Amino acid sequence: MIMLKIDNVTVKFGGLTAVNSFKLELTKGEIVGLIGPNGAGKTTVFNVITGVYKPTEGKITFIKDKSKINITGLRPDQISKLGICRTFQNIRLFKDLTVLENVFIGNHLRIKSNIFSSILRLPNYTREEREMYEKSMYLLERVGLTKEKDEKAYSLPYGKQRRLEIARALATNPSILLLDEPAAGMNPQETKELMKFIESIKDEFDLTIFLIEHHMEVVMGICKRILVLDYGISIAEGSPREIQNNPKVVQAYLGVE
Repeated sequence: MIMLKIDNVTVKFGGLTAVNSFKLELTKGEIVGLIGPNGAGKTTVFNVITGVYKPTEGKITFIKDKSKINITGLRPDQISKLGICRTFQNIRLFKDLTVLENVFIGNHLRIKSNIFSSILRLPNYTREEREMYEKSMYLLERVGLTKEKDEKAYSLPYGKQRRLEIARALATNPSILLLDEPAAGMNPQETKELMKFIESIKDEFDLTIFLIEHHMEVVMGICKRILVLDYGISIAEGSPREIQNNPKVVQAYLGVE
């Protein structure tokens, strides 16, 4: 079942074409990788999907409960509520809040109580608040951060900050999770643990995952399908083996004499 369809999306900044006629169909339950040299347009693709940028041309369709929703040009908060959430290449945590508070904030996207219920501490709000706390603690347990729940986010090592950002994204109840360089800054052992973690949350939370990653061990290890961008143009798509042996991909990364 197709969950996300990107039709000929082009993004231009003045005279610069950052992404040119990009196409993608994400199928439920996939882990799909997007790779390419620095400046190839990978993060721009994520920014268009999540509403940070509006495409110059093209259309993005999200399929939810058999309904086709045109999300082209919607705001990031509207897209998140539909079920598409992301992490960032440069970690964006609320660094002066605690680890638990960071995950707790992710839950607020789905809260049904209004500000009136919150101020008066009405039963419907206190019930939701208790449920959000329990869910946040469970997510912290899943990412191995229960002991750090009361620490400030900025005090965590880099690898744990990455895990916290993923936990916060999961708190929004996504059906599609976009991960922008999740292994960046991790050592080899942390990278291996991350690969197992991504596969486990895909199954547990019934996720479809689209990820950008420069760490080839991660991409080749967990992605069944990989797309390659170069100067905003999709130059290859296929299995890890097909991508590794594609001369266009080798040229894009290594150049030619």
